[in-house]
Amino acid sequence: MLGLKVKVLSSTDPGVVGLEGVIVDETMKTFRIRSMDSGRIRMVFKLGSVFSIYIPELNRYVDIDGDLLVGRPEDRVRRCW
Repeated sequence: MLGLKVKVLSSTDPGVVGLEGVIVDETMKTFRIRSMDSGRIRMVFKLGSVFSIYIPELNRYVDIDGDLLVGRPEDRVRRCW
C-alpha cells in the first residue's frame, strides 16, 4: 500500500473525510497519509473507514473497506495466498 494515492471516503473521524494524499506508512490499525494540498501527514484509522485507493496496474481507483485491511501488512499477504 505504501506509495499509493488514496482518498478517505468515510470515517468515524469526520476530520479526515475527504483527505487525499499518498500512503507513507502503514501499521496494523492505521495509515499515515501525506496530504496532497498541505503536505501534512495525518494518521487515519483503518477500522470504520472506507478508502478509495488508486491501483496503477488497473489505471483506476478501487473503493476498499478499511475493516478488511486491519492487521499487520505482512499477515495480509499470507491471507491472500
